[in-house]
Amino acid sequence: MISLHETDSVHHLIDQLLNENKIHAFIFVVRLGQLTDADKMGLEWLQRVFGDKVLQFVMILFTYETEEECDTIIDDMKNKIVLEQLLEKCGGRYQTCNKRLNNQSEMSELINKIEHLFKENQQQCYTADIYNTVLTRQNIFQKNKDETDKTTVKNESPEHTTTRATRGTQKIMVSIEETRSELDKGKYFFKTTKHLFDRLHLKARHCNLRAADVLQLTEHSLLAHESCAEEELIQTLVQKLLMMNYRARYIHVNKASEQDQTQQRDTDLAEDSGDIFKAVSLSNKGTSQSDPVHPMDVQMAAFHCADSFLKQLMVTKLSQCQYALPLLVPDPFTQQIEFPLWTFRQINKSWKMRNTNNEIISQTQSIDKAETPVVFFFRFGSVSSSKSQLMNSLINEKHNTFFHRNCPGSSKTRVLMDGVVEIAWFCPSGRETDKFTECVAFCNLHGDAGDHEKQLQILTEMSSVNVVLLPRLDRNDKHAAKIQNLYGNRKPLICLFTEDVSILTLMQKGKYKIGLKDRCQPAVSDELRRAIKDCLSESSSTFRLEDVSKHSDIRVDEEDDDDCRRGREAAQQMMSLLEKKDLTEIKESFLPHQGTLWHQWSQKNKELHRPRADETEMEISKKHSETMKIREQQHECEISEFMKLFIKEISSHAENKMFFLKWLRILLDEYTSTDLSALHHKYYEKLSTVLKLKEKHEPEELTFKQTELERISEDLQAATFGLEHIMREIGQIYESCSSVKKNKKDLQVHFSSLPSLAAEMMISGFPLELMDGDAAHVPVIWISAVLDQLIQKLGDQRVFVLSVLGLQSSGKSTMLNAMFGLQFAVSAGRCTRGAFMQLIRVSDEMKTQMNFDYILVVDTEGLCALELGRSTRDHDNELATFAVGIGNLTLINIFGENPAEIQEILQIVVQAFMRMKKVNLSPSCVFVHQNVTDVTAGEKNMEGRRRLQKTLDEMTKLAAKEEVCDAECFSDIITFDVQNDVKYFAHLWEGSPPMAPPNPNYCENIQELKKTIMSHASKSDEMVLVDLKDRIKDLWEALLNERFVFSFRNSLEISAYRKLETKYSKWSWSLRSAMLETENKLHNKIENETIDEVDEIDLQRELKKTSEEVRKSMSEFFEKDTDANILIQWKTSFENKIKDVEENIVKGTKRKLNEIVQQRDLRKVIDAQSIHHENTLYEKSKELALKLKYKAKDEETLKKEFDLFWEQSVKKIIRDTHSVKHIDALRDVKLLLSDMYEGCLPRDHWKEGSKHNHIFTVSSYSEYVVFKKSTKKGTTEGVKDGYRTVRGTFRYTPILSPVDEAQIRILVRDVVQQTDNMIQSFNIAKMGYNISCIQQLTDHIIKKVKQHEEGPVKYVFKKQFFMDLVISICKRANKMITDQHRLFRETNDPVIYVEKKREECYNIFQTYCHGATSTAIFGKIICQKLKEPIEQSVYKKTARDLTDEMRTNCESLNGNRSNLEKHILKRLAEKEDFDKFMNYINNPKDHFKSFIRDEVTRYITDKFSLSVLPKMKENIKLLQQKIMKAAHQSTEHVQVNSGDVGLWLKSFTQQLSEELIFSEKDLSGVKHDDVDDFNLLEDVIREEITAIMFDISNTFNTETFLVNLDYKFRPDEILIDHFCQCCWVQCPFCTAICTNTIENHDEDHSVQFHRSIGLNGIHYRNTSNLSTHICTSAVANSNLYFYPNDSDDRVPWRDYRKAGGVYADWSITPDLSVLPYWKWFVCRFQKDLEKYYNNRFEGSGEIPCEWRTYSKQDATESLDKYN
Repeated sequence: MISLHETDSVHHLIDQLLNENKIHAFIFVVRLGQLTDADKMGLEWLQRVFGDKVLQFVMILFTYETEEECDTIIDDMKNKIVLEQLLEKCGGRYQTCNKRLNNQSEMSELINKIEHLFKENQQQCYTADIYNTVLTRQNIFQKNKDETDKTTVKNESPEHTTTRATRGTQKIMVSIEETRSELDKGKYFFKTTKHLFDRLHLKARHCNLRAADVLQLTEHSLLAHESCAEEELIQTLVQKLLMMNYRARYIHVNKASEQDQTQQRDTDLAEDSGDIFKAVSLSNKGTSQSDPVHPMDVQMAAFHCADSFLKQLMVTKLSQCQYALPLLVPDPFTQQIEFPLWTFRQINKSWKMRNTNNEIISQTQSIDKAETPVVFFFRFGSVSSSKSQLMNSLINEKHNTFFHRNCPGSSKTRVLMDGVVEIAWFCPSGRETDKFTECVAFCNLHGDAGDHEKQLQILTEMSSVNVVLLPRLDRNDKHAAKIQNLYGNRKPLICLFTEDVSILTLMQKGKYKIGLKDRCQPAVSDELRRAIKDCLSESSSTFRLEDVSKHSDIRVDEEDDDDCRRGREAAQQMMSLLEKKDLTEIKESFLPHQGTLWHQWSQKNKELHRPRADETEMEISKKHSETMKIREQQHECEISEFMKLFIKEISSHAENKMFFLKWLRILLDEYTSTDLSALHHKYYEKLSTVLKLKEKHEPEELTFKQTELERISEDLQAATFGLEHIMREIGQIYESCSSVKKNKKDLQVHFSSLPSLAAEMMISGFPLELMDGDAAHVPVIWISAVLDQLIQKLGDQRVFVLSVLGLQSSGKSTMLNAMFGLQFAVSAGRCTRGAFMQLIRVSDEMKTQMNFDYILVVDTEGLCALELGRSTRDHDNELATFAVGIGNLTLINIFGENPAEIQEILQIVVQAFMRMKKVNLSPSCVFVHQNVTDVTAGEKNMEGRRRLQKTLDEMTKLAAKEEVCDAECFSDIITFDVQNDVKYFAHLWEGSPPMAPPNPNYCENIQELKKTIMSHASKSDEMVLVDLKDRIKDLWEALLNERFVFSFRNSLEISAYRKLETKYSKWSWSLRSAMLETENKLHNKIENETIDEVDEIDLQRELKKTSEEVRKSMSEFFEKDTDANILIQWKTSFENKIKDVEENIVKGTKRKLNEIVQQRDLRKVIDAQSIHHENTLYEKSKELALKLKYKAKDEETLKKEFDLFWEQSVKKIIRDTHSVKHIDALRDVKLLLSDMYEGCLPRDHWKEGSKHNHIFTVSSYSEYVVFKKSTKKGTTEGVKDGYRTVRGTFRYTPILSPVDEAQIRILVRDVVQQTDNMIQSFNIAKMGYNISCIQQLTDHIIKKVKQHEEGPVKYVFKKQFFMDLVISICKRANKMITDQHRLFRETNDPVIYVEKKREECYNIFQTYCHGATSTAIFGKIICQKLKEPIEQSVYKKTARDLTDEMRTNCESLNGNRSNLEKHILKRLAEKEDFDKFMNYINNPKDHFKSFIRDEVTRYITDKFSLSVLPKMKENIKLLQQKIMKAAHQSTEHVQVNSGDVGLWLKSFTQQLSEELIFSEKDLSGVKHDDVDDFNLLEDVIREEITAIMFDISNTFNTETFLVNLDYKFRPDEILIDHFCQCCWVQCPFCTAICTNTIENHDEDHSVQFHRSIGLNGIHYRNTSNLSTHICTSAVANSNLYFYPNDSDDRVPWRDYRKAGGVYADWSITPDLSVLPYWKWFVCRFQKDLEKYYNNRFEGSGEIPCEWRTYSKQDATESLDKYN
């Protein structure tokens, strides 16, 4: 704390303090209730010593002795104006503490307030830098003052000195009175100023208004406010200014009610009705209404409370409105004069003058640099005439440049304008009617000049002409001396006397007087203008705005603001590097990354996407390498010192970053403006010459001049240099580093941080280049990275994209600037090139009403731009398609009424919208017809709309032919309302530029358009930033491929569809999983003969709950998902698909269960026989036990007796029944085939490794067919000149085309699938095997082969095909058949079956022998009978649980089919087994099944201890509990109903009928009539079942898990059933599998990435060269052909659908992205593929070198990228 009374060595102390510390807060301690003079002067001392900026760090601490004193502080603040002023200066910050500072609560609160102050100051401190700046200014001021005093004393005589001293004494005495008066005046002014700010809801001395806040989209900004509430005046003024509406000053204030507008005295009307004098007197007394707020007070209040950026924006918009701008502004509280130089920095003025040769010269200058004469107007005293109104008549009599007393809304009370100096410029147009022939500045000092000496001094010194208004000339007037000094000065002076009637009079050279009294305004204006012109012609002095800052005792905003100053210094440091550089060479020198190399890369990239004729994969790969080489060259380029400084500055966290960017843009514009203006002038001169030569038909001269014109155009392009080019350079630095995957040596930050810098700039309101206008290319890598960073910083916000299209210089950027307060370049020298995007924030209250958080405005290059120097037609179509595609809404800007121009732009636009329709994008548009002469003529506008509609329809028909689209009118391709979506705009200017203000009607049109846009936005489909990123990439990729519609891949739709497929997989699994539970229960009931038939209704009832849950989940997904607007197109389709899935599951389950019923009935005899044998053995062992019960005592004797009994019993069973033999299905196949082909079956068919064993993997089926008739040249297929023939020894052997090969492969695949289903339906595990199974299989295969031959094919199969197909299928199924028959044999072979029961019977035998009761024996038999059903139930339940777990936890099985395929490909790459690869390529479904089985086996093996075994134990425990519960409830049931053992058994089996295959029939033949102790029975079961469960648990292991499960209940089969019910159609070119997870889907077949067509054996015609072409690159080529089927008619690859058949069902879009996986495969297995197809990768099919660079890791990692 610093005491104000400690003044000695204060500067030394401060230096020491600040050198060691940064000051967070100044605590100003004041004794409460004892405010001393020193306290009153305290803050002034702080300001004087530490500068004005110190006030933002000050907090007042009031100390008190008693609590009563503390309680009075509020009253003190209300009653003591000095205390109130003191607090106001400190922003109202204070805290009270007792004198001893020992109250913990008060001290904590003080600390909290200091922390809040620190945050309020954006964590800035008062530093030594700030203090040193203050000291420097004070020293300069003191030095100037001392020099002035010395000069005055030196020139005075002693007498004069004495006189001066006397006068000084008198002045001091007078100043005491004046000070008192000034103090009173100050108190009043302070009070009225604060009252004004309160009325306007502003916090005095605070930057309440931020540019970022006023530029956001609010509800208020959408309304056209002709009137508003007083508290909304500021907001309304600023919003109107942003729209360049000069009526911003004329806002009517709404009153609370009509009663406020009309004051009435509540008196008796009868009493006062006849006395007008009394009535008026009473009404005057009743008036208590305050004066309205003066419009200029609103403007200045907003100015005072605005931050630096909003001030600059306000002043720039005021200038565009042709309003006067604040030049010198007194602080409303301290009266410190401020010169807001910063606010002028972005203002440019243009004018035209005639030179000495009478030629018109155009000039455009930054107003802060322009040197112009200045005419200064001021007044002394109170005058009757309006000075401001008089000035307006000199500048523009139709526009109130300076606000005056007669303007609408003016009032007597004006608080903030006194002492303000405003400035305006007259800019000539080069016409004879110009009021002045040169640019002239006019300054206006508001208020009495005598009260504002500093302003008067500054302006009279700097002016070229002084104009003073005063009532009359009076020597005794207090201002007489000042007037005399002005008259004596050499500067011209014009005196305007309001009480004088004289005309213009020349008093002496340069001195004029004019009387104003009783004179008409025009006459006075003419005389005054003549006088000023005369004075200016004689005066050579000029005024430069920047020079005002040289005056002392005034605050210069950009000097006082440290952030602004540091930003300027950093920008100037960068600009110093450009000194003395040729403007046309700057970009090449300082921005090398975006020059030739970037243009070369862009061109090469376009060539890559637009392959020339006959281009091979080798040549495409070479281009890839060339683009990479260019990137490497880019990467090797050095970063210029200029760019290093820029990156360093924007990478810092300094607060001056925004100022730095603003300054750099200002300085760059200043640096380039002169040269650009000259180049543009030169260009248009040369263009005029070229146009004249064209008319004269002089070809030689024309060619020469056109060459010159192109050179100037190139210079113009090179000389354009702005912030956008610097950001473009950063973008190219990033793209080059990203491409080569390493940082640059001379880059001081990591390249990955560069997009973050651009994202921050976008958030701050700077536009970012979206399309490079010079290279005509979108830097997709850079833009995507920036948008990623935007998402990281803002979240994945919703955006509404508004794009604009129009002819060059049609006012697109001006319209956007007016609509949203933006600052896109609008001058003729800085037309937009390419496309730029800028974010506009939406206010929180608007977010709830709209579907978005930000508007993204995309401003585009003008169509049909002349100076591009290139063919514009293609470029314009490209730009229009891009702008329309990216936008939710596109504004089509039409300027003027030239039909040819309108038709030209409409044709481009209509074609763009037609392309959008064809790729399922649905943007909307609004036509803006600008510069219409009479926008109020309703009939004319109706006619205009009709003509526009007609033109649009005509353009649609033309475009429909070009785009091959069925559309007759514009509304066929886009939703368009000609009444609401066509806007007519008035002229932009109200008069003739350069002095014309913007037309208010234009601003109203802008407001109406804004509302229309918001109406469209509220109905627009939601788009988030990540969607925008994908949309940009998709659009540009499609445009690069020339054929936009053919090439467009909608990543948003693809991503949404994948998400939907994944959900579909989960929904279908939920239904399937639920039905598995139901199926198991019903299966048990069928086996237990509880039910004899299954109805669909029963199954639907069981599935109802899950079905409803799935439908609810679907509904929520389609309604609430972020991509709901995209997903809606598939909602009905997928609802139907799920319905079909449900129906198929129900029907399939019904079919399976009813088959089980049939099989159960067929099996009854076998089952009854097995049960009979089993129960007979039980009974006979019991009889034996009864015989031996009292004879045999030892176990050995018992065992011998039982073994003898068992041997005899088994012999009898074998004698009475047939055993089940082992089978050999393949032997049966051989016998059948031998019978069919009369024993001619070749022996080698059965050898392992025989070629006949691999019909699924043969490279070609040509050897299996005989052609029905010969073809001319053989069957052909492939790229141009591709011809598939195999040269034999003596002749050409015709071979199958890939389409025929694919058809046969589909036949084989279908037959395999069907025979698999047949084998499963045989249910061999239950019904057993016989040769009829093989007979049925062969019959089915014959039937399918014949059906295929009878179809539209040109061949028949040899008998080897049928034999090999049957053998291959049966070999494949042999294991399954054998395993199932083994299970049947173990269950039904009497010897095996009886032998399994031996141990059980012996146990019962022992129990009887030891004297157990019948009840105990019966309980034991029941448990023995339950053992096998329990085991099966546990295995099945565990299998279902495990399947669910794998669907969640197993990476390969937890998604959809695409995810599964990714893992399959990874596994194939790991194993590197060529045969398995070819099996995957040729028999994908089989390979999928095999992979799933392997995955399940591996999962069970790996997770057995951790997951499988615990599940089995848990399931066995639950089952034990259910069995005991059933036993207990059965006991209770019998006891309650006095039942017998039959009732008990019935109850027990019924309760377990859903859980186990166990029924009363299983105990038929077992005598149990004497069982009557049911409690004992329950106890025995409890004891025995525990032991059985223990035995079963001990058998659990990985080997037995799958073996002991019935085939159809295994997890792998359940998962195969789930995953393989999808599309298996393969690409007719490369055999890639369609990725659609739904069978028989409606959409075209598609695959995420295709392969080399050589993998399908396709080779070049008349050669043995396999093709390396990839489908997606081949379809991009305009001159590649293939020969479908057996036809000799070639079809262009790009028109592959025209081949019909399977080709027409595929969607293959051009894609040149790098797909390493299959390229790696071709390289890794080149020799294997060549051997497999007996061809070579040579010649045109040579493998590109680039392919060989991919490692296996690259290949597998690429799978993650594309899945």
